[in-house]
Amino acid sequence: MAVPSVEPSSLPSAPLPGLVWKLALRFGGGVGLVCGLWMVGLQLTGNNGFGPKQVLAQLLVPLAAVAAEWTLRSRLRPEKPGLGRSLGVGVLTALLAGTVSAMCLLGVAYGAGEPALARNRAEILEILRVQQRENPAIKLSAEQQQQQEAAIARIGAGDMATRNFLQVFLLGLVLAVPAGIFLRE
Repeated sequence: MAVPSVEPSSLPSAPLPGLVWKLALRFGGGVGLVCGLWMVGLQLTGNNGFGPKQVLAQLLVPLAAVAAEWTLRSRLRPEKPGLGRSLGVGVLTALLAGTVSAMCLLGVAYGAGEPALARNRAEILEILRVQQRENPAIKLSAEQQQQQEAAIARIGAGDMATRNFLQVFLLGLVLAVPAGIFLRE
C-alpha cells in the first residue's frame, strides 16, 4: 500500500491556529516562572526577595519577548507574520510574564509572611535615607519626610505585586515593540 506524499505546495498557507497565543503562553509563562523562582531563591538564601535584586531576573523578559517574535517569524516562513501578529506575540509575552511574576510575588509574600515584608519596608526606608544624605540639594521638610515614611509603612503585598507587574510588563515592552516592528517582515 502506497503512502500518499504531501507536497509543500498543498499545505494550507494559513498559520497554525492560535500560534500567537501558544508562543506567548510558552515564552511569557516560562519567563514569568523564572522571575518567580528567582524571588523564591532570593528569599531562601536570606536576601530580600522583594528588593532591587528582582531586576536581575526581570531582564530576561525583553529577551523572551524577542525570542517569541523570532520563533513566530521562523514558524511562518516563507510567509511574513505581519505587524499585528509580531507585535501581538511580543506584547502578550510581556503581559503574561508580568502577570505570572506578580502572582508569584504574592505567593512568596504570603508564604514568607509579615517579617519579610517588614524587612523589605526597612530596606526601602534605608535606601530613601541614603539617597537624601547623598543628594543635599534636595531638602525635604519634616512633614514631607513623615509622609514618605508613612507611605513606605503602608506598602503591602498587593502594592508590591502591582509594582512588579508594571515593572516586568514595561521592561518587556522595551524590546518587544522595536523587535516586533523589525521582525514583521
